[in-house]
Amino acid sequence: MSEPHIAQQLSTEQLTRIAVAALEDIKAKDITVLEVGHLSSLFETMIIASGDSNRQVRSLADNVQKKLKEAGASIIGIEGEQVGEWVLVDAGGLVVHVMHPAVRLHYNLEELWGAARKMKRAA
Repeated sequence: MSEPHIAQQLSTEQLTRIAVAALEDIKAKDITVLEVGHLSSLFETMIIASGDSNRQVRSLADNVQKKLKEAGASIIGIEGEQVGEWVLVDAGGLVVHVMHPAVRLHYNLEELWGAARKMKRAA
């Protein structure tokens, strides 16, 4: 029963580093990290990344979920896994969007959240 306790100890910054590393492991493209806590009370950080195929988009999202869970994070929900054009992983203070490039271009979340501050990717 210590898992919820562990999840509370992880900061959003730690979750973000884990998620970015998980995306890089499977060669995600155009990884963007946006700090949105000043715009929304629902979450603090949003990551947007692209995958070249539905299969890669699903694999990227699955790897993010797996790595976050291994670190002790709670995954609140996942949406879009069946189709694979846009998969959202909700980890509480962190939300990860993995999208096909055409879908990403169409919805343009970076512009929608334009007042968000881009964070430097952890090296």
